[in-house]
Amino acid sequence: MKKIKDHYFYKAKFDGYVARSAYKLEEIDKKYQIICKGNMVLDLGCCPGSWLQYVSKKVGEEGQVMGVDLEMVKLSLQSHVKVIQADIFDLTAKDLEIMGGLVDVVLSDISPKTTGIRTADAQRSYSLNQQVLNLADELLRPQGTLLVKAFQGAQLDELRCRFKNSFSKVKLCKPKSSRNESVEIFLLGMGKKQDRFKA
Repeated sequence: MKKIKDHYFYKAKFDGYVARSAYKLEEIDKKYQIICKGNMVLDLGCCPGSWLQYVSKKVGEEGQVMGVDLEMVKLSLQSHVKVIQADIFDLTAKDLEIMGGLVDVVLSDISPKTTGIRTADAQRSYSLNQQVLNLADELLRPQGTLLVKAFQGAQLDELRCRFKNSFSKVKLCKPKSSRNESVEIFLLGMGKKQDRFKA
């Protein structure tokens, strides 16, 4: 993948982040306060690890962070951060529990391998996000938060509907550090609704 050497590229180097994507999460977090000290956070599609770096600082040693990716994360991380190299379609919610319990926040910066065909790429992104939502339905505590990367397209409205069924507040976010030409957008669900079918 070609690296865009813009302001955020050099800022990431200066700040010690492995990728510029840290600033997308930082901007959303500053606006909506989605990550707090002591939180249990699951980061899906975590490679190369900039979100793990940001989150581990925010939650502190009182919190716990688990990252999951197909690729190996080649970073030295703090003791309260654990990384699993796996496919999210091969994992159950039980595999992703942190300290045997529910999590406060689920993050997903997962992207499909893109083809350049916008409709096909949007469909692949939607399929990944459906699985993220399925896992979040089981893993997120009531009032928990979910942030996913999505591609703009017909499926975005469907994804937004699923979010509205599960969360009391839903926001679309396009961070400044996300390039203008990019079709990516972030969907934020806050205040996970209590599942009335669960005891």
